[in-house]
Amino acid sequence: MGTLKQLDIMAPASNRSAQRFPRLRQDQLEVVRRFANIEPRSFAPGESIFQVGDREVPAWFLLEGCANVFGRDGLDQEISLRHLETGQFTGELHQLTGRPTFAGALAGTDGCVALPLNAERLRALIVGSAEVGEILMRAFILRRVGLVEQDVGPVLLGRAGSADLLRLQAFLTRNAYPHFVLDCASERGRQLINDLALPPSDLPVVVCSSGRVLKRPSNEEAGVWLGITPTLKGNNLYDVAVVGAGPAGLATAVYAASEGLSVLVLDAEVPGGQAGASARIENYLGFPTGISGQALMGRAFSQALKFGVQAAIPLVATHIRCDERSGSRGPVELTLSKQGPVRARTVVIASGARYRRADIVNSKPFEGDSVHYWASAVEAKLCSGERIALVGGGNSAGQAAVFLAPHVRHLTMVVRGEGLDASMSRYLIDRIRMLDNVDVLVHSELAALHGEPLLQLHSATVRNRKTLGTFNLPIRYVFMFIGAEPNTAWLNGCLALDEKGYILTGPGSETGTAAQVHRSLQASLPGVFATGDIRSGSTKRVASAVGEGAAVVAQIHSVLAASATVAK
Repeated sequence: MGTLKQLDIMAPASNRSAQRFPRLRQDQLEVVRRFANIEPRSFAPGESIFQVGDREVPAWFLLEGCANVFGRDGLDQEISLRHLETGQFTGELHQLTGRPTFAGALAGTDGCVALPLNAERLRALIVGSAEVGEILMRAFILRRVGLVEQDVGPVLLGRAGSADLLRLQAFLTRNAYPHFVLDCASERGRQLINDLALPPSDLPVVVCSSGRVLKRPSNEEAGVWLGITPTLKGNNLYDVAVVGAGPAGLATAVYAASEGLSVLVLDAEVPGGQAGASARIENYLGFPTGISGQALMGRAFSQALKFGVQAAIPLVATHIRCDERSGSRGPVELTLSKQGPVRARTVVIASGARYRRADIVNSKPFEGDSVHYWASAVEAKLCSGERIALVGGGNSAGQAAVFLAPHVRHLTMVVRGEGLDASMSRYLIDRIRMLDNVDVLVHSELAALHGEPLLQLHSATVRNRKTLGTFNLPIRYVFMFIGAEPNTAWLNGCLALDEKGYILTGPGSETGTAAQVHRSLQASLPGVFATGDIRSGSTKRVASAVGEGAAVVAQIHSVLAASATVAK
């Protein structure tokens, strides 16, 4: 075992210590006892309660004695996390799902007596007792934040700023998965490369806490080995399968699961969709000070887990079956990458849209290194002190500009139209005008990128769309916010689409009639619905996506009730 590193995950927010590690009163512990179906267990001094990486680990509530919680990083260093006493409990968000635990626990010097609640019992307690449930959920969420802020979890080792390293870093960050990034050019990085005998062609690697080394893994491979992606049981029949974990998909999942339906949520990337990549959302109802897209969608995802939603991320839906065995005559079948088919009584397609790529000469070699399609803290740190260009004039571009400007030396917005007024909210326009290191080029577009791919972008050719004149703009990074295209190619012709490729629903779909207006979100295949940005005619706003996610559940109940009647 490696050296012991003493850290207190409360340090970054010590004023919230009582919320992260609350002590339950005796009457609250009695509530916990009512939800347990097992007797408390006694542990001898120093005995292991559970180990880092164990699956299906219950939350342990200390009735007597104390326990010590620890973590481990990919460099085999054990990290002391917390000393727990009577009335306190172990666990964080993974205890709601049975995923591999980030921490281990040992009984204290006098031993302990603890009561376990598995994931099912724990979720029942959280939903069944508003008082205790609020305490537990707040603690679990804050503990995950604390773990993310520390070095617990796998090590990502690679060339700083490389496309693959940034991809893996963004994947784990947006999944709120604790990790540590190590530059292969640093002293510790070179030492680790020597210890593991890694050739440059193997980078980047993920060094797991178990010691396993993943060489140049895809997001899907990393998800499987790190325990992010569950193994689905092929014989399961879900009430609802939701394709897409953005605002519309997560709202569907939360409302459906809270009403007792079994729900599976799938997403090819990370929870949150495009909204999750938004630097800051300031016009969403109920958040007067604004909130980052990642924080908002992280809360929604935690809420879904609370109600027992099964999340399978990252898994790609590659095919939907639309023969006589689907829809009104039986379950709908989806084919998933890596794991084959899953079946559900109803399917909600909320897979949104994918970022549109720009037609810029020589742009593809720079994608991932110098050209980016979202702006998170990862990218902000990467381009600190640099000159950058941001292409686009909509709200997403405005939010990104406001977020990135304080980090960079200079930001140039490249806008095809006459200005920002036609496509951007007024509060963003006003804020951009107050930024002294931002300028806006109108009637303009990037025509070409110049530099050394995989090393450094150094400039771009800007073309005026009216005069066709060009000039050279020195920049290091480009951020693209030029809209999106519907993510419907995988539907293989099973659903009716409009001329732009968005899913038709309700009266506008192939089977839509006036009698089906009450199923306004139903697509042309029975039992299949569409919500959010992927639906034809939708309003491209987080609030409307959430509203459709809530509304579709009532329509799902109508379909399930009709199916039950037919079955009788």
